[in-house]
Amino acid sequence: MSGAADHTDGGRPGSGRSRRGWAALAGVVSAAAGLGVAELLAAFVDPASSPVVAAGGAVVDVVPGWLKETAIALFGTADKAVLLIVMGGVLAGGAALAGMIEVRRPPWGAVLLAAVGVAGAAVAATRPGATSTWAVPGVVGVVVAVPLLRVLAATVRPPEATGARTATAAASAQAQAVDRRRFLQLGAIATAGAVLAVIASRAVGAGARAVEAVRATLHLPAPALPAPAVPAGADLHIAGLAPYLTANSGFYRIDTALRVPAVDPEEWTLRVSGLVDAPFELTWAELLALPLQEHHVTLACVSNDVGGDLIGNARWLGYPVRELLARARPRPGADMVLSRSVDGFTAGTPLDVLLDPDRACLLAIGMNGEPLPAVHGFPARLVVPGLYGYVSATKWVTELTVTRFADDVAYWTQRGWSARGPIKLESRIDVPRAGAGVTPSGDGTVVIAGVAWAQHTGISAVEVQVDDGPWVAVTLADTVGPDTWRQWRYAWDAAGAGAGEHTLRVRATDADAVVQTADVAPPAPDGASGWHTVSVSVR
Repeated sequence: MSGAADHTDGGRPGSGRSRRGWAALAGVVSAAAGLGVAELLAAFVDPASSPVVAAGGAVVDVVPGWLKETAIALFGTADKAVLLIVMGGVLAGGAALAGMIEVRRPPWGAVLLAAVGVAGAAVAATRPGATSTWAVPGVVGVVVAVPLLRVLAATVRPPEATGARTATAAASAQAQAVDRRRFLQLGAIATAGAVLAVIASRAVGAGARAVEAVRATLHLPAPALPAPAVPAGADLHIAGLAPYLTANSGFYRIDTALRVPAVDPEEWTLRVSGLVDAPFELTWAELLALPLQEHHVTLACVSNDVGGDLIGNARWLGYPVRELLARARPRPGADMVLSRSVDGFTAGTPLDVLLDPDRACLLAIGMNGEPLPAVHGFPARLVVPGLYGYVSATKWVTELTVTRFADDVAYWTQRGWSARGPIKLESRIDVPRAGAGVTPSGDGTVVIAGVAWAQHTGISAVEVQVDDGPWVAVTLADTVGPDTWRQWRYAWDAAGAGAGEHTLRVRATDADAVVQTADVAPPAPDGASGWHTVSVSVR
């Protein structure tokens, strides 16, 4: 008798702990099916209307600055992938919980799943640039997920007390086996459908492919003012040392876009407005017809730690922002330009910097001789020497609003970061790496090399200190100008220093004779500072 009862309870997709596992799986499969359908519809509506992308963007917007900074410090340019992984885990956990609730206390699990889905749809519909249709993928996803959860949960739910115990053990076992098969059949179909929907969404996402096709066939006009040639001595060609020019594929990427915007240049416009006497809009064709300029400019992220790699140097092609602003005629009292990206990001740049005739502030369309890569702002972005990217380097830019710092606050400044963001004087040791073991060459030396930067001021000297010894001047490489970083090298008498652990430090001096500070500061709120220090072992 007891054996028959145990067989009856265990014949369904599990009892007790096992049944909870099946219930959790029911929730996860249902949510996955709903999200798959939502992704497919988002490909037709707008890729940014994906509930996952919209929710991720909302998370990026609302989390405190210190948490963003921690994520960038820990994961660097992989921060978005980590966020999506974490979100996936949270969604899976929530879906599993909904499944367990639905099995034990129907219909509250379905209600929970529906509430989360509707909330996701609402978030999508309220994202920057969204329309009411952006809610459609999330709503349809709920319509798919909730009934599926109800059906799957019914196959997992324990048999009703009345009537179930009167059946023979064999009949009960057969009935439960049918339920198990039904769960697996429905679950397999739903899972396969979700996978196919996601694959189809990528195939249907013709917008991004079309934009990339346009970019691939785009021939940039020759600059009216070409960039000066890079001196032969600007790159020391030392293994492990960052090259003078950073390849597009290796250029750092830090922004708030979970999905790279696909902007058709033929539909792109730049609106210049605000506190101006002559607002206007600029089309892509009009931009290409302007006399473009090339400049070498190093860009740096404010999240870059001392010795970090969130910095790169490139040759940019574009049109001077000061000429665009001059055409709009800013009014007296204006002191800031609020630039806006197609994805809603904003940056506040001092107006006097953008109007400086000696500073190569560009509305850039080219990077290292090719159209901007999509991840770096195609079709157009801002490039401003001497300012951290969070206040100047807006990608996929569509608006320049002349305003006042007292009246408007940009994306990062309203989260506690400095409003003006001048790049700090910094230097870095690239060779040897921290913790490396080094062997002196035949003359007893080991090469120490790195880069230093003081954008729009320039580097005049770099010094290295070994252990607590004197500061020694190093050899500086050539450079195009003050808006780029500068390589340096030093032949260290490692044999003379002796075997064992040694500490290497570096500091720079800019063209105004300002020496890099030793004061240690974190990236927030206005950039990291301190001397880059590495420990190495001489063999």
